[in-house]
Amino acid sequence: MTNFGLPYFLEDRTGRITGSEFVDLHNRMHLTLRQTLRDAHRVAYVIYDLSSRVPLATLDFGANNALGTIKIGDSDHIQMNQYLTRSGSSSKSRKFRASDGQDYRWTLQSDGEWQCTNARSGYHIATYSMKPAGEPQYSGSSGCMLTVEEAYPHLVGELLASLTIMRHIEQHDL
Repeated sequence: MTNFGLPYFLEDRTGRITGSEFVDLHNRMHLTLRQTLRDAHRVAYVIYDLSSRVPLATLDFGANNALGTIKIGDSDHIQMNQYLTRSGSSSKSRKFRASDGQDYRWTLQSDGEWQCTNARSGYHIATYSMKPAGEPQYSGSSGCMLTVEEAYPHLVGELLASLTIMRHIEQHDL
């Protein structure tokens, strides 16, 4: 993949954790978060890379919005609370071990922005920004953006999956 010296700016088309498209503003990447099942016992999602139609991750939440399991690529299913572990006393800061063997931490900032850093070095990996309050509606866009540093396209499925779980935890006060 060609390096442009720019992070991936993945526009979140709906801003909802129940399903959205994430399209890079420079057309380098196109992901989708799609709900595949909803019943009284569970809700399931798949994250696809639309350029290859390959499932990058599956998320399976339990009844009453409970955390369930996550599956990254071809790996086994793992409990979400084992995959994303609390870092400190807050449920709004959790870390996960990615497929590259590194630990990363998502933290909700006071301004409502989610930041992902390398848990050891503190190096910035990704940010999820919400549309600022009072800003007008955009046609075909939520105004939300997942920005991933250019060196980490291999982790984008895991970043989106873990972010989706973090937003679910925050939304349902888990």
